[in-house]
Amino acid sequence: MNALPEDCLSSILCFTSPQDACRSSAVSPEFHSVAQSDTVWQNFLPSDYRRIIADSVPALQFSTKKELYRKLCDSVLVDGGRKRLKLEKLSGKKCFELSARDLSITWSSESMYWTWTPLPESRFSEVAVLRTMSWLEIQGKINTQMLTPNTKYGAYLVLKLSNRAFGLDLMPSDVSVQKNSHVEFMETLMYGHRTEALKSMVAGGGGEGRLPAEREDGWLELEIGDFFNREKSEEVKMGLKEVKGHHLKGGLIVHGIEIRPKH
Repeated sequence: MNALPEDCLSSILCFTSPQDACRSSAVSPEFHSVAQSDTVWQNFLPSDYRRIIADSVPALQFSTKKELYRKLCDSVLVDGGRKRLKLEKLSGKKCFELSARDLSITWSSESMYWTWTPLPESRFSEVAVLRTMSWLEIQGKINTQMLTPNTKYGAYLVLKLSNRAFGLDLMPSDVSVQKNSHVEFMETLMYGHRTEALKSMVAGGGGEGRLPAEREDGWLELEIGDFFNREKSEEVKMGLKEVKGHHLKGGLIVHGIEIRPKH
């Protein structure tokens, strides 16, 4: 292997994964040199990485393509800070989180119903806090060209609940995922309005239960649904709503909707 020319070694590593490229560094000095090269790591970057760099907030600073890959794995804000892009470290597949400002939240511009406030633990400049309202409807959308093709994705509402949350556990909420207006996933679920209640089993539309999850970053996430991203351009809409009950609800803190590969 050591007798192979450098461009041949680069071609070999380009057919592997970021993890394999890092491991190959221990094979020999020749492999170590090639495994650090921009030629190899550019192959692991998204095809639109130049647009991502131009769109990043603040502007990304890096000296090598490997360093750029690592920074994208740590996540970067794009689209004026309204979205967060992150690469899966092992696969290089894209994950996106749409901020609360990037979502369509019914009546969110009315301070009587919703307030916008910064939170130290948020990656975005502000989050949406439900004050009091009977109509709860939250929807996000993304074009599949922004995501990694031939990949199954899951969509998750990222949220918290204030100590004074109320009315969120009295009626089932509907969650759905639509692709070009075609319903890919729909379910009715019930969730509690306290953290303890959220940890308990919630009933899905088919009678099966699933658990809202606590994340490493301190937020909670509630799965909305999933879809498969093919290689064509499609608009995916995902959301949660509870509009059948006419009781007041409050205390829901919306961080955003995360779309990430589902394994």
